[in-house]
Amino acid sequence: MTDTTSPCLVRVPRNRAPTSISIVIPCFNEEEVLPELRKRLKEVISGYPFPFEVVLIDDGSKDNTWPLICQYAHEDGFIKAIRLARNFGHQLAITCGLDQTKGEVVVILDADLQDPPELIPAMLERWNEGYDVVYGQRRTRHGEAASKRFFAFAFYRIFEKIAGLQVPRDTGDFRLMDRRAVNALQSLRERHRFVRGMVSWIGHHQIAVPYDRPERFAGTTKYPFRKSFFLAVDAITSFTYAPLRVASYLGVTTSLASFLYIVVIIILKFCDVNVAGYTSAMATILLLGGVQLMVLGVLGEYVGRIFEQGQQRPLYLIDRIAGEPLSPPDTNPVIKG
Repeated sequence: MTDTTSPCLVRVPRNRAPTSISIVIPCFNEEEVLPELRKRLKEVISGYPFPFEVVLIDDGSKDNTWPLICQYAHEDGFIKAIRLARNFGHQLAITCGLDQTKGEVVVILDADLQDPPELIPAMLERWNEGYDVVYGQRRTRHGEAASKRFFAFAFYRIFEKIAGLQVPRDTGDFRLMDRRAVNALQSLRERHRFVRGMVSWIGHHQIAVPYDRPERFAGTTKYPFRKSFFLAVDAITSFTYAPLRVASYLGVTTSLASFLYIVVIIILKFCDVNVAGYTSAMATILLLGGVQLMVLGVLGEYVGRIFEQGQQRPLYLIDRIAGEPLSPPDTNPVIKG
């Protein structure tokens, strides 16, 4: 296990059970998984005397996900079902769930059972030792294509280099957080969210619990390569302006190369060396045009994010809520934007 806590912080063991626990589970077209998820959650919850709540967020599903979780909310006293007005995306569904939690300890896991609920007791042990964030770290990733594993392997290492923020490698959003860490995370209201990076940014005492990630229990992945790529873009642009700096360096380099090329052409002209100009001219034009468009694209990404943040629209809209297992926590007010 890896402790990512700053050495200047002093960890104080709690030596007690939490007063209550909230489990946040975003769902998108997960009707095939939900019965098994419910069964395994009950098995985990039954081993503890303190109150639980399971917050299931339907992120605009097209199947029977909402009727199922709404039924569970009426049949089980520990389930709270939330339906978003449309599909807002995985990271915003997690944000909605966190905003609705009331437990002293909050666990985030995916509905596909690749984040095993059976790991929660081990996470609670680390919380009891004084850690504020306990994240699941994958030793192996079963059932995933080699290309996706390589993309994940490369992303965390590249992100760490260019952003200067150490996000634990080979992790997802599967983690347990103390209420004070949740409150700190809720104060960050940017629209383009990379939750695992934001959790690393807030600090506090953090430690890993290694596990072997199983295959998806049923259905197909709801996070294909396209969504993973856009999440990577959001992560990089949310935590660093390095792409802008790279664009600047590229512009300067291209300008210098163009200037040197002009000097060479002038020298060859005075030396009466006849150079066919069509191919070289077209290559130069295409190179400069491509660089300019790429730099404009990078600028556009950041300007677009500034525009969306300036609109100050809510991060998500809730359509319906069913169930209310826990009373509000006795904590400091949460800053919301």
